[in-house]
Amino acid sequence: MNDMATTTAVRASSAGEGSRSPQEDLPELVIRPRRGWISVNWAEMFHYRELLYFLVWRDVKVRYKQTVLGVAWAVIQPLFNMIVFTVIFGGLAKIDSEGLPYAVFVYAGLLPWTFFATSLTQGGQSLVNQGHLLTKIYFPRIFVPAAVIGGALLDLAISFGIYGLILAWYGCAPSWQIIYLPLLVLWTAVATLGITVGMAAFTLIFRDFRFVLPFLVQTWLYLSPVVYPVSVVPERYRWLLALNPMTGIIQSYRSAILGRPWDLQSMLVSIAVSVGLLFFGLFYFRRTERRFADIA
Repeated sequence: MNDMATTTAVRASSAGEGSRSPQEDLPELVIRPRRGWISVNWAEMFHYRELLYFLVWRDVKVRYKQTVLGVAWAVIQPLFNMIVFTVIFGGLAKIDSEGLPYAVFVYAGLLPWTFFATSLTQGGQSLVNQGHLLTKIYFPRIFVPAAVIGGALLDLAISFGIYGLILAWYGCAPSWQIIYLPLLVLWTAVATLGITVGMAAFTLIFRDFRFVLPFLVQTWLYLSPVVYPVSVVPERYRWLLALNPMTGIIQSYRSAILGRPWDLQSMLVSIAVSVGLLFFGLFYFRRTERRFADIA
């Protein structure tokens, strides 16, 4: 099913009013595909909003259920990556960190990256994992990958708190430009949503791709300026790096939090690519959604 338009009709007996049975008076729900490329039934999504909240919290609880440390894993994962990257790239490889302590530099990049990677890895497999829901009841199918992104937002909020402690440890004061962070988080969520919903639909149809997805995300990490600054990339190749939507996002997080210069050109390219991926992801999701119940 796609984003569906619903209408309600009452069954009428051809024999007349007096010959109706109680079953014939029951309302009949008819679900039809909506028209348009990327039509979104906002009224329907608002109607089901409580289900989205439930799916978000369910995703969070299931993710950390029966683990000893529980939600602490949201802190441990980026911290562990920060330590490993600091030792290997900051200590051994001596990667430039733009005059900042390498831990401060790399964690600023890990904030949006961890959110993106978690959402894409888990959200990209969400329709496969929740196939039993797709065949039983009707609800906006986009809620399934969107719920994963909502849960990752909670992890991101926790990571911001940890980063505040890291900045205090190294004696680094955040820039006043940190006020732009809500807009940057929104931008990150938009880019992530477009890629994740498209990947979720693709993985449901081509099941083998769920085994490729973790390797894709790992490769994407090193194609993004998480562990290195853009300045280490030869200038003639930077336009390719700018086509990666995470490039502008990661640079903007560092600019907002640490007061680094803003790369407006990279930002504009990244925003354009993010919006394009959002429309493409929604378009592909819509085109394939009517098959979900049959193949889930």
